[in-house]
Amino acid sequence: MSDLAAVDPEDECVTVIIETPRGARTKLTYDPEREAFVVKKVLPQGMSFPFDFGFIPSTLGDDGDPLDVLVLMDEPVPTGSIVPSRLIGVIEAVQTERDGSSEENHRLIAVGEACELFAEVKKLADLPAAIMSQIEHFFIAYNEQAGKKFEPKGQHGRKRAEMLVEDGRRAFKRGKKK
Repeated sequence: MSDLAAVDPEDECVTVIIETPRGARTKLTYDPEREAFVVKKVLPQGMSFPFDFGFIPSTLGDDGDPLDVLVLMDEPVPTGSIVPSRLIGVIEAVQTERDGSSEENHRLIAVGEACELFAEVKKLADLPAAIMSQIEHFFIAYNEQAGKKFEPKGQHGRKRAEMLVEDGRRAFKRGKKK
């Protein structure tokens, strides 16, 4: 999937590959060596992904993985689906691992281009504050359950999210040359 473009030059949508659908308790992760989705963990009863969760191919974040994206859609889509999406912002955060090491691990927020329910959402401020609060709380609780700490540092708009994607694209190109 690393040969897929991160951004479609025609409509400027980011390409998102869904790993874990909204409502799922089973966290899946794409393993490029096996070219398959692998079960990473199962969330506790009562905890599930609030929206579809995936990654932008041909990008690398500070954690060495493709950039993470939470995609707002009308309905969950199956694992492996490509969802052209428009970025609306980012939750910038620092994640502390069990061993005490920390790194930036941001969560991009996007709206699926085919989505009707959130069609008018163009920026984070267009979402009810309760949705953003619940999204942040999910990532805090998700990491806490894994013995990690997810500390949101701020919410930023589309331009910052686009800058992070461009940085991720450059990091991926540098990484491929090694």
